[in-house]
Amino acid sequence: QVQLVESGGGLVQDGDSLRLSCAASGRTFRNYFMGWFRQAPGKEREFVAAISWSAGNTYYADSVKGHFTISRDNAKNTVYLQMNDLKPEDTAVYFCAAALGSTSLSAYKYWGQGTQVTVSS
Repeated sequence: QVQLVESGGGLVQDGDSLRLSCAASGRTFRNYFMGWFRQAPGKEREFVAAISWSAGNTYYADSVKGHFTISRDNAKNTVYLQMNDLKPEDTAVYFCAAALGSTSLSAYKYWGQGTQVTVSS
């Protein structure tokens, strides 16, 4: 059974940093893309970043380029999202997800429960 468990969210101030973690278990993720998504109140879920598990290729939404960094630790089966210079508009529930062989939204089959990030001004 695949499990994705996010952690690291919290309440921070404008300009602060947070690192989210996603612990993955239940299968081998070698051929998977691991993604981070977020959903703010009243808004649709949006793509934030993704990484290919094997090659480590990374992909970012334009809105987070330059201040968010996705990475993975193969030994720990964990994906991270380092978020720097956080702004109030980054406030959302952040979800980790896994997709086999593609970064298209429809390919993300496994999802975590989400972790709340709140940035106060």
